[in-house]
Amino acid sequence: MIQLQNIKKVFRTEEIDTWALREVSLEVKDGEFVAIMGPSGCGKTTLLNIMGLLDTPTEGTYMLNGKEVSRLTERERTNIRKGTLGFVFQSFNLIDDLSVYENVELPLLYMGVPAKERRKRVTDILDRMAMSHRRGHYPCQLSGGQQQRIAVARAVVTNPKIILADEPTGNLDSKNSREVMDLLCQLHEQGTTIVMVTHSQHNASYADRIINLYDGQIVEQAEL
Repeated sequence: MIQLQNIKKVFRTEEIDTWALREVSLEVKDGEFVAIMGPSGCGKTTLLNIMGLLDTPTEGTYMLNGKEVSRLTERERTNIRKGTLGFVFQSFNLIDDLSVYENVELPLLYMGVPAKERRKRVTDILDRMAMSHRRGHYPCQLSGGQQQRIAVARAVVTNPKIILADEPTGNLDSKNSREVMDLLCQLHEQGTTIVMVTHSQHNASYADRIINLYDGQIVEQAEL
């Protein structure tokens, strides 16, 4: 599903070139759960952003579902992201002025899904996340764990083939972290491909495979 070949990413200024990724090559199979680990600043988030078409590599090729996507325009990347990729971030990224229901509905509005279908999908996913009773609440009225569950609901309401999660439990306590990881595992069991950046060895143990990055390079891969 995901094939990266010799990916390099350099951030250039007038004074210095900073290499975030160096010659990264990897594959993620359909339905696989992959964890990416490594110290802060090693390129994990940059790699995830390239996979999610939020950033482009300086060099190398990226095949997504058999299509080369590393040199597409922003509009083309946006169109591919819709319905293909779902994102879960450490900081939740919910919109404060929107209710729980409206936050989850938002990606469906961007996709032009009809109102009746939007209502069904949002209602179903909130039921699935056991958050229906919070549908009219706002993010500031939710705990951190509840906010992340809504963020997961928003990520999966479009039925994406791939979920990209960047430190999804980084701001949560152990109980809420376990709930979020259980949700990701349920999605994985239902066939969703998941790529997760994490510092937690415990969270990484949920994955099928762990990829270790160091100084922008893959130094180890281990099947679990």
